[in-house]
Amino acid sequence: MKNIGVLHVITDTALQSRFTHAALAELAIEGGADTVQFRQKHGTTRELIAMAQDMQTICAQHKVPLIVNDRADIALAVGATGTHFGQDDMPVSIGRQILSTKAIIGASARTEDKILEAISEGADYIGFGPIYGTTSKSDAEMPKGLERLRRMCDIAACPVIAIGGISVQTAGDVIRAGAHGIAVISAVCAHPEPTVATQALLNEIHGVK
Repeated sequence: MKNIGVLHVITDTALQSRFTHAALAELAIEGGADTVQFRQKHGTTRELIAMAQDMQTICAQHKVPLIVNDRADIALAVGATGTHFGQDDMPVSIGRQILSTKAIIGASARTEDKILEAISEGADYIGFGPIYGTTSKSDAEMPKGLERLRRMCDIAACPVIAIGGISVQTAGDVIRAGAHGIAVISAVCAHPEPTVATQALLNEIHGVK
């Protein structure tokens, strides 16, 4: 069985500019994050590889999986643990051909059909959201809420990672609804103290599990 973490911290330098991706990875791991995801929409491939390589070095030192958002080529280039595809990104089946069978592949899915399709193509976990309103994505959809999350967790034959507007106040509710874990961006990256924020989120998750 692949080890899918319960607290995925997605690094972001658009919401904040105090920390680099690598610095955020370090701070999140210090707080107990068991998965780090690199998400960067702008920059040349060479620039993205350099950023991801810095993160991979830190993640490898701490034995924490690095997941690269959207780019299987960059995941492969830096030896990351895996990749995560959105609904408009590379199909999971093609990502599976590029990466090794050991690689973790996550897929965002918003409907029952898309969840089942992603799992049949080889996704190891499903990202589902936004659960709550979120400011991290300009094109974010309407919040799905806990009832939809509960339903998706019942359908999915793999771990579901909930995302979207999750905070320390709501992390426990999300886990109680059936999510295997949570993925956060602003709750850690935009917090004055990312390490403290990560630790608090982890405490909420473990309080339920």
